[in-house]
Amino acid sequence: MRSPRLGLLSLIVLVWAATSVVVARPGSQTAAPAGSTSADSSFAWDLPAGFPRPNVPSDNPISNAKVALGRHLFYDTRLSLDGTFACATCHRQDRAFADDKARGVGVTGEVHPRGSMSLANIAYAPVLTWANPAQHRLESQALVPMFGDDPIELGLAGKQQELLARLAAEPIYGGLFARAFPGVASPITLGNITNAIASFQRVLLSGGSPYDRDRSGQRPRAMSSSAQRGEEMFFSARTECSRCHRGFYFSSAVDYAGKDAPEVEFHNTGLYNVDGEGAYPSPNTGVHAVSRNQADMGRFKAPTLRNIAVTAPYMHDGSLATLEQVVAHYERGGREVTTGPQQGDGARSRLKSPFVTGFELTPQERADLIAFLESLTDEAFLRDERFANPWTAVR
Repeated sequence: MRSPRLGLLSLIVLVWAATSVVVARPGSQTAAPAGSTSADSSFAWDLPAGFPRPNVPSDNPISNAKVALGRHLFYDTRLSLDGTFACATCHRQDRAFADDKARGVGVTGEVHPRGSMSLANIAYAPVLTWANPAQHRLESQALVPMFGDDPIELGLAGKQQELLARLAAEPIYGGLFARAFPGVASPITLGNITNAIASFQRVLLSGGSPYDRDRSGQRPRAMSSSAQRGEEMFFSARTECSRCHRGFYFSSAVDYAGKDAPEVEFHNTGLYNVDGEGAYPSPNTGVHAVSRNQADMGRFKAPTLRNIAVTAPYMHDGSLATLEQVVAHYERGGREVTTGPQQGDGARSRLKSPFVTGFELTPQERADLIAFLESLTDEAFLRDERFANPWTAVR
């Protein structure tokens, strides 16, 4: 989820064609469109211990059939220009549905300005992508990688009808679409495609790490002694790590069913200061790229830290290769780039968030903090067959 741009008029047309309903805040009571199922009330959520029920838009109630269809579409390379890319190309299960690249690469080979974000627990994200406050709905966000051209991801701009024809020609989709959207004469539509993909993404729930097993009592002492010490360091006022990575989602942007209002925060961590006034290198200027407000320069969403050990490299542009480098960045209170066009001292940025002040750790404390971050890896989630490629046994 790199938040590329799509021409405004094209996006409006695509959103209208895909939904044909009023876009509602998740959980609101917008009337469901004709042909939609009302299975959300009976859908059995498999929630990890301590996780609240996710919000689900009332115009796209979740069902097992939609999830099954969405899983097939998520892994289907027909959803790309030349049949070589799928959603799963940039969102790999073994990488917690992120990838191993500093910056994404699209179907045409174009290198993108930002890296792919993890989709683990994305159902709880009130805003999507790194720095677009307006992108808050999985159904419409799916249109961007499919049809966006700045940068090109799946490369389907202008090929909507070709996409629908490709899917209609695959025999397995007849039954999958009919079960997901019963009572519809021609269910293979762009709106149903994005609704199904969104439904699959919402069930990518990860909460079975050693940290979870230890703290829930399922397996006391699942965490090492080093990780337990690192946990205390993480939640301490000394480091303030939990200022931006808090709660069950380990992020400062979170929403769920029954919550009064979503929490939405963007932060400038002093990663860059290329002009001595706090500027970030274009086009990665954070929320500023959307708002054009100088105060938003360098402000990005704090990603979830769940499974963080398998999602390297780090930061929006992959500029920090290891967790050790990430910790060093925050210890210093901002990164100093000493050579090249991005030279500057982020610790001196006047736009840096005020709580990024730096701290000192001993080598042991540093190792403990990293051990805690590694304890957030949910190995079962990375191998869960429910989320794996369903085409491997078919093709």
